[in-house]
Amino acid sequence: MKKSHLFVIGIIAVAIVIIMSTVGDASVYVSFREARERAADGNLTKVHVVGRLPRDGQKNILGLEYNPTLDPNYFAFTLVDTNRIAQRVIYFNPKPQDFDKSEQVVITGAMRNDVFVADKILLKCPSKYVEKDIKGATASVN
Repeated sequence: MKKSHLFVIGIIAVAIVIIMSTVGDASVYVSFREARERAADGNLTKVHVVGRLPRDGQKNILGLEYNPTLDPNYFAFTLVDTNRIAQRVIYFNPKPQDFDKSEQVVITGAMRNDVFVADKILLKCPSKYVEKDIKGATASVN
């Protein structure tokens, strides 16, 4: 074989390894019900769950558990998914900044026993623009 053939085969092998490693890390968006079913079947692959934080009348988050003086790497909360199923979530890292202000939360992880153990938390915070500010800032065409 020529050196150029070996070089091309090497590049193809590296590309296949990269693609396979990327596919192995891919996760899907599911509800808490589906996450429980996957865990019951023995499927421990990571999944994404989208949800909102339950709040009381004063807009305080219900079920929030975080005490940085006791354990800064333990953060637990309740999340309600798009099917309105409430689930306890544990995150073994510090509470994300602006968690209290978030409108929507996306968590990545897997079910373990009766809790969802999150590896990552992504927050959708409210827009910094208020609608009345936007109306006054629009340009008019004469």
